[in-house]
Amino acid sequence: MFPALRRATQLAQQFSPSRVISTPLTTTKIIPRPFAIPARTMATGNKDGITNWVNPNDKSGEFKRQASVFRNWISREQGAEFPPEKGRYHLYVSYACPWAHRTLIVRKLKGLEDIISYNSVHWHLGEKGWRFATQDESLPGKTTPDPLHSDYTHLRQIYFANEPNYEGRFTVPVLFDKKTGRIVSNESAEIIRMLYYEFDDIIAPECKNIDLFPEALRKDIEGTNEWVYNDVNNGVYKSGFATTQEAYEKNVTTLFNSLDKIESHLSSTKTPYYFGNKITEADIRLYTTIVRFDPVYVQHFKCNLRDIRSGYPAIHDWLRRLYWDVPAFKETTEFEHIKKHYTKSHSQINPYGITPVGPVPDILPKEEEVPAVRK
Repeated sequence: MFPALRRATQLAQQFSPSRVISTPLTTTKIIPRPFAIPARTMATGNKDGITNWVNPNDKSGEFKRQASVFRNWISREQGAEFPPEKGRYHLYVSYACPWAHRTLIVRKLKGLEDIISYNSVHWHLGEKGWRFATQDESLPGKTTPDPLHSDYTHLRQIYFANEPNYEGRFTVPVLFDKKTGRIVSNESAEIIRMLYYEFDDIIAPECKNIDLFPEALRKDIEGTNEWVYNDVNNGVYKSGFATTQEAYEKNVTTLFNSLDKIESHLSSTKTPYYFGNKITEADIRLYTTIVRFDPVYVQHFKCNLRDIRSGYPAIHDWLRRLYWDVPAFKETTEFEHIKKHYTKSHSQINPYGITPVGPVPDILPKEEEVPAVRK
């Protein structure tokens, strides 16, 4: 570490409002301190640079997603450190981000709108990470300044307040505890599972009966999650951020082989959702990628072997059924955020920030098809 950076780190530790101790099990304990945190001196908090999605020195050209750091858990067990309470927790999300989008869908499906508050950051991600919208900016959805910290302009400030030496990416979603000022979790896969059951004692009975991870299907859901995450959810990023032809072709081929597998599954089951007649976690995790596929991933991430609307009829029907028939999906999908974020934030692959005007519309009505499909 450079001497100046070492000194800055020492100062941050000395004067920070909290000292963070990480255990081998990735839980985080925070011991309060009575001092204010000084200005952060690092440019981004990420030693490789936030907008460098692949390290320029990595000759493999492969995009490698970092692991989430904050991995605490809301639990209704007696004596839990983070118990489920109405109004205690806040979600910081980006409408653009598929991982954060999962949490908004589950929040609405489980009737948690009056129990967990949320706001979205601005769609632009720059060298300092996600920023909050200003009072004079008008954007779709609940895109606002930080409602909990009036002096915060960027999401990174929440990360640094919890971990002064944090050097990872400032990712969304962030599940934040208003009572203690701590980040509970920034791992979307775990946040959505907290929302499945831990608040069941304080939500409406009809929402309690919504089971998105039923016992009888857990093995199937987990098995599907593994390859869908690697090949599809993360596969579009591994294709789009690849910096070598070899890395791109390998990942985009895997992606479309997996889409073919999904198409075959949905065609053969002939059920409305991935595992039958009820929505499960498998639908939620897949939807947030597929709804972005035609508007963004086809052109921006070069995932253009086929698009969804003309190349995958069963997936297309499944997608539109969720979007048009289930408010939790449609009302949390903001195409303006999605299209502008990818095309205007990823300067490594789109340096001029041009946002394509198509496809039109962003998603087709259920009764309409593109001309090639109609024929």
